[in-house]
Amino acid sequence: MRYEIQGAPYPVAVLNMDGGENVICQSGAMVWMSPNMKMQTSGGGIGKMFSRALSGESLFQNTYTAEGGPGMIAFASTCPGDLLAIDLQPGQSIVAQKTAFLASASTVSYEMFFQKKIGAGFFGGEGFIMQKFSGSGLLLLENDGSVVTYDLAPGETMLVDTGNLAACDATCTIDIETVKGVGNALLGGEGFFHTKVTGPGKIWLQTMPLVNFANEIAKFIPSKS
Repeated sequence: MRYEIQGAPYPVAVLNMDGGENVICQSGAMVWMSPNMKMQTSGGGIGKMFSRALSGESLFQNTYTAEGGPGMIAFASTCPGDLLAIDLQPGQSIVAQKTAFLASASTVSYEMFFQKKIGAGFFGGEGFIMQKFSGSGLLLLENDGSVVTYDLAPGETMLVDTGNLAACDATCTIDIETVKGVGNALLGGEGFFHTKVTGPGKIWLQTMPLVNFANEIAKFIPSKS
C-alpha cells in the first residue's frame, strides 16, 4: 500500500493498493476511487459500535478491497487542516483526539482510551475519552490546522494549550498544569489550565482546534435580535 497526500488546506490522501489489499475508513471519507474497489459496510459488533459512539465516530465503518488487480482510492479531510500519515510499527500505540480517525490498513486495531487522571479529562481540552491505535500499517488521522511534531525525551515536558494536542505516542503521559498567577489566568486569554505532556515519545500538535476556528467564525455571524 502506497500513499500520497495532496492539496492544502483541504488535503486528500490517495492510496495505491495491490490486488487483495484492503483499507478501513470512517463512513463518508471516500471521495474517489478506481472501479475495482469493492466496499463492505460493517459495525464490527455491539462493543466496537458502542466504543465508536462514545468517541464521537460514526457507528459504521467501510472496508474497501482492491479486487482483480491494483486499485486506487482517495480519502479527504472533513475540515481545513493536515492529514497525518503514521506508519505504525508492531508494538507501537498512538493515542489521538476523538474523531481523528480517517482511514487505516486493516492490520491497525482501534480501541477507546480513557484519561487516567480526572483533572486531565475535565480541564485538559482533550476530554476523558480519546482513541488508541495499535497493530501495524498505515494510519491516517485528520487534524485541525497545521501539525507540528516534537520528540520528547524521557521526563521532558511540553505545555500545550487546551485542544492543541492532536496525538501522541502511548508512552507519553497526559496531565494538566494550572496557569500561574490569578491575573495571568483571568487576563492572559489562555484560560486556567494547560495540558501537560511528558515523554518519552512523539507528540503531534495542531495549530487550530476546530472549536477555536468555530468561535472565530461565530464572531462575524450577526446574532438574532
